[in-house]
Amino acid sequence: MPPENSTVTSSFPFPEAPARAKSEADIAAARKKLRNAGIAAREALPEALRRALTARIETHLDALLGHLAPARIAFCWPWRGEVDLVPWAHRWLAADPARRAALPIVRKPGQAMEFLRWQPGAAMETDHHGIPVPTGAEALEPDLILVPLNVFDAAGFRLGYGGGYFDRTLAALDPAPLTVGVAFELARADTTWPQPHDHPMSWIVTEAGAHKAAQAVGTLSGD
Repeated sequence: MPPENSTVTSSFPFPEAPARAKSEADIAAARKKLRNAGIAAREALPEALRRALTARIETHLDALLGHLAPARIAFCWPWRGEVDLVPWAHRWLAADPARRAALPIVRKPGQAMEFLRWQPGAAMETDHHGIPVPTGAEALEPDLILVPLNVFDAAGFRLGYGGGYFDRTLAALDPAPLTVGVAFELARADTTWPQPHDHPMSWIVTEAGAHKAAQAVGTLSGD
């Protein structure tokens, strides 16, 4: 187990930014390489270390959400080694019967996601990626979304999987929910080379702590 104040950096060096990005293709290729390196580093984490880092992330999430006090959150079922927030969500819901949680679902390619209410023991099915989603659940509009990050920078910009689902969803939601990016510290990069359509996170939470992003947007009572 790492020391309490330690963090983990990737053993897969992130690619350097192109010295002279002459085209959009240069940036797209660099972002793809960065995304792949981040996913590979995360998937390579030893299980014991993953559990230890996740426990620290949960502690920081408890403190941050205690400050922000959302009543309705959305989170993602873990995929490809993402931080597993399912046990944490069980505990968060159990602490207050008025709380609600939801999981995202993609109905059609190219469209914004919807959020369906989730609770422990809910009936589940899998989407086209094999990710569990609630079956026949009511729609729920979250006031805070916990967003997985393949790579992130200090400004709060992230790299997902390249489908643009979160960016389309955040652009469509009104009022905009608060967004809390959740990742292992190894996903941190100097830049993600953000594009005009990218939406920055409001906060970033890793095993190193909770930090408000430099380009933070969105508000809740504790913001």
